[in-house]
Amino acid sequence: MSNPTQSAQKTGDGVIAVTRALQLLEAFALGESHLSLAELSRRCGLHKTTVLRLARTLARSGYMVQREDGEWRLGPSSGWLGARYQAGFDVQNVLEPALRELTQLSGESAAFYVREGHVRTCLVRVEGPQALRHHARMGEGLPLDKGSPGRVILAFSGEPGEIYEQIRQKGYHCSIGERELGVATVSAPVFGMHWRLMGSVCISGPASRLPEARLEALARTVIAAANKLSYALAGNSATPAASPVRATQWHP
Repeated sequence: MSNPTQSAQKTGDGVIAVTRALQLLEAFALGESHLSLAELSRRCGLHKTTVLRLARTLARSGYMVQREDGEWRLGPSSGWLGARYQAGFDVQNVLEPALRELTQLSGESAAFYVREGHVRTCLVRVEGPQALRHHARMGEGLPLDKGSPGRVILAFSGEPGEIYEQIRQKGYHCSIGERELGVATVSAPVFGMHWRLMGSVCISGPASRLPEARLEALARTVIAAANKLSYALAGNSATPAASPVRATQWHP
């Protein structure tokens, strides 16, 4: 079965350069993290110089990234585009109800973060019932390497390092005062179809109310919410097991 890009080429519709660029993005199969220039050329039926020119153009906008060994992979903008597509029709029916339930179970504010290039942004947030709580601006770009929501996104995006390996093994991460003094969070990853990372779900509040022991106690509640969201976003209505996601269950 031909995909829409191939059909457009056959009928002569659209701008050929755009069609070829989309064809390049579609060359990656599920589970493939990177491809050589030669393989991209073979799959797209395009000359290597054409593929290289297209790849470099896409890389300038973050849709492709060239690795140190010269091979190419999809960039963060590709993932963010997919996240926006799913979020467009899942926010009201899936994300908000799940976060509201997490808030009721934990008594703290809950949020869903996604990656946008080199930062993370809060896509959906539900405030907790407590008078004293942490406020995060919707859509504000925050660092990925400070705070548990970003650390979890980096870990399950394949970031190397001991701290990220520990997060992958545990399936969650807690932080206190890492990005903002006096704020504590615990986060877990959320996946879509085929274990593709969508973002991270977290609960947050003042460190005075959420010391390390309390965060660790709430971790299983956050993991259960993240797993439930993952099944919902993947279109699976079955109830997932409330156990941490292991490193072998995901694809960077």
